[in-house]
Amino acid sequence: MSGNVLQHLKNRRTIYALDRDIKLGNDELVSLIQNTIKQAPSSFNSQSSRAVVLLGKHQDRVWEIAKETLKAIVPADAYPATEAKLSGFQAAYGTVLFYEDQDVVSDLQEKFAPYAENFPIWSEHSTGMAQLAVWTALAEHGIGASLQHYNPLIDDKVQAEWNIPASWKLRARCLLAVS
Repeated sequence: MSGNVLQHLKNRRTIYALDRDIKLGNDELVSLIQNTIKQAPSSFNSQSSRAVVLLGKHQDRVWEIAKETLKAIVPADAYPATEAKLSGFQAAYGTVLFYEDQDVVSDLQEKFAPYAENFPIWSEHSTGMAQLAVWTALAEHGIGASLQHYNPLIDDKVQAEWNIPASWKLRARCLLAVS
């Protein structure tokens, strides 16, 4: 393995001290994420991975949704610690919501029936590769990240807030911050 690739993988680690200081502009950041996902391997070149990049007020809103959702289910005495953790995530520059498009998966199941039961599994492999690829690409640009999972708790509210297609299944979210 190339020393540079290995070093980028080593640099790809969870960053907990998140802030909003990154060196890429919004368009450059979104393009980096989109192009990285496009180049990530996927079964049958399905390219079933999708991403929604939330910046600025949208970044704040997604974490307000998480706070509202968790406040309703976390015991009152435990909620302040949960809120503090979520506020830390809200302090990040942005959030990337990683989805898998189930319409793509269903279409492949129909087209390649002998493999039908494997496509949902392979879709999960694809999202894992896309997430690692994005995280590593961000690390290469000096952008740290933290991968969080608050799905399925927030799925419906997030889907409604940003008009996410019903066929997209939320898999994870990556928070962006300087490392």
